[in-house]
Amino acid sequence: MALHEILAALADENRRKILQKLKAGKISSGDLADALHMTPQALSYHLSKLKRADLIYETKFKNFIYYELNLSVLDEAVMWINELRENQE
Repeated sequence: MALHEILAALADENRRKILQKLKAGKISSGDLADALHMTPQALSYHLSKLKRADLIYETKFKNFIYYELNLSVLDEAVMWINELRENQE
């Protein structure tokens, strides 16, 4: 995944709140919307940005969609940031 898409997704406070909720584990879209006090439409918008950046996984079970973190993509962003730090020291 392109680093600029990851960083753009992380730049939005609402998307960071979604990632914080997903830190606890897999959660349905309905429960996520309730927990964050977001409309389903607003949540869908932010989830699509996070999916495009590969920061989250989506799985479907019966009539529900569940989301969870993709930590490997976060590792890529952290490695890039750490490389910047190494160059400054």
